[in-house]
Amino acid sequence: MAGLIVLGVIVLLLIILIARNIKIVPQAHAFVIERLGTYHATWETGLHLKVPFIDRISKKVSLKEQVVDFPPQPVITRDNVTMQIDTVVYFEITDPKLYTYGVERPLSAIENLTATTLRNIIGDLELDNTLTSRDTINDKIRIILDEATDAWGIRVIRVELKNILPPREIQDAMEKQMKAERERRARILDAEGEKRSQILVAEGLKESAILKADAVKEQKIREAQGEAEAILTVQKANADALRMLNEAAPSDRVIQLKSLDAFAKAADGKATKIIIPSDIQGLAGSITAVKEIWKDSTTTD
Repeated sequence: MAGLIVLGVIVLLLIILIARNIKIVPQAHAFVIERLGTYHATWETGLHLKVPFIDRISKKVSLKEQVVDFPPQPVITRDNVTMQIDTVVYFEITDPKLYTYGVERPLSAIENLTATTLRNIIGDLELDNTLTSRDTINDKIRIILDEATDAWGIRVIRVELKNILPPREIQDAMEKQMKAERERRARILDAEGEKRSQILVAEGLKESAILKADAVKEQKIREAQGEAEAILTVQKANADALRMLNEAAPSDRVIQLKSLDAFAKAADGKATKIIIPSDIQGLAGSITAVKEIWKDSTTTD
């Protein structure tokens, strides 16, 4: 009976021991296994059995992309301006074995390497170039870090300069410069607007003058056409009168009477002196004599 109890205890201990040494590696992770103190294997995702008292999980490594935000680092530009720059590094572990045995405290090593690389790059740039060349600086740092960390089983995906903080007096000077630049652009825009306005006004006056000149021209043309039509009408009327007079074939006495009538009408005007042809004077005398005889006969009766 005692033997059965001991056997049962042993079986139970074996079951517990085996259960405690069954390991499950989750997705996007890897376990680095040491056997008797030396590297043995890298467990990928899945179910694994560890040999009790011989195998040891040296390091659990995440294969996900990781983000590390390093604190600001003081750097000096080529024109001797000290500024604070903090960086953000995106990386992933490609080789768990190298990551485990390649370098002590990998994140600290990446931080120090990032700081020294940043100082070297910024030291070759002036302040203005530093502020306007973020993409170039990011690419240079990423290339250098990626080459250096390849031996550590790390691949640097992206590096970003999070903040660039110049000294307070530099920031004040930059703000004044930006304000002056904005005011200059505003004045230029105002001047261009005023220039455009004056051009539009001048074009409007020009078009107005052209329209007025065209109107005066059109009016004079119409007046000239009206006068020409009036002259043509008068000439046509005179021509018609002469034609009708010729067709009627008047005698010389009728023509003289008509001439006398015309001179009588002319005498009613403002003229003070009229010269009458001799033939018309004779006719006028005859007419006067006839009038006197007719008057005397009327009085006698």
